[in-house]
Amino acid sequence: MITRRDFMKFVGGSFASFTALGSYAFAFEPLARLSVTRYALTPPGWTPGLKLRIVALADIHACEPWMSASRIVSICRQANDLGGDITVLLGDYASGMNFVTRHVHSSEWSKALATLEAPLGVHAIMGNHDWWEDRTAQRNGRGPTFGHRALQDVGIKVYSNEAVRFEKDGNGFWLAGLEDQRALRAGKKWKRKHLKGLDDLDGTLAQVSDTAPTILLAHEPDIFPKVPSRVALTLSGHTHGGQVRLLGHSPMVPSSYGDRYAYGHIVEDDRSLIVSGGLGCSIAPIRFGVPPEIVVVDLG
Repeated sequence: MITRRDFMKFVGGSFASFTALGSYAFAFEPLARLSVTRYALTPPGWTPGLKLRIVALADIHACEPWMSASRIVSICRQANDLGGDITVLLGDYASGMNFVTRHVHSSEWSKALATLEAPLGVHAIMGNHDWWEDRTAQRNGRGPTFGHRALQDVGIKVYSNEAVRFEKDGNGFWLAGLEDQRALRAGKKWKRKHLKGLDDLDGTLAQVSDTAPTILLAHEPDIFPKVPSRVALTLSGHTHGGQVRLLGHSPMVPSSYGDRYAYGHIVEDDRSLIVSGGLGCSIAPIRFGVPPEIVVVDLG
């Protein structure tokens, strides 16, 4: 029979455990951890002899104390040391969270991101929060947002349904970037009944004028079922891996497909998608089992 003393020990131990887990998820993992997650693959139809290293950063959500400008600079320095041929930014630079001590202005986070370096340049797309935090863009139903302008002002190329051709060691490849799939919010305030995306997958891929492989940047992974096999790799963020991931499963994911595209390397019909767990937090400053990460992809 359990005694009152044993019961109190159990309650006290459980409380201490939950407190420790909560402190880890709230303070340590979002603030103190940074992982480098590496993938290596050769997609079908990839050009023989073309070796390309991509360094990808997603979902920064700049705000204090969680993602200050100085922390972004520190992350960028680590990204620069990873030897990427090209660096890509997968959207959501704006905070999108109320649990902050200060919102970091776009002029600050863009200046921090300007410290990124790569031989083939730094290239960006926008995310839903970059659109949602810009009331003028929401009211007008179009951009550019303050995020577009901030990145362009520091010399970072921003893709809005655009494809650009590159070469490495005499071999060509295309980088294509979609505008956000959830850009315009619904509501009476914005005179819209439904959420509206500004992405144009067909129009973007129509700009690819030869058979060189294409890498697609798409903030939300939900576009993946529509991506044709001619695209060698799709890179996405948005989900944060669910921010809480237990035994390889995320109980809550901001995706119409649930856990299907929550995190990691997903292969369907010989098509590859890599979803970054991102760097910052959205809605609540909690991460557990999916620490902030920089993604490195070696192709070929």
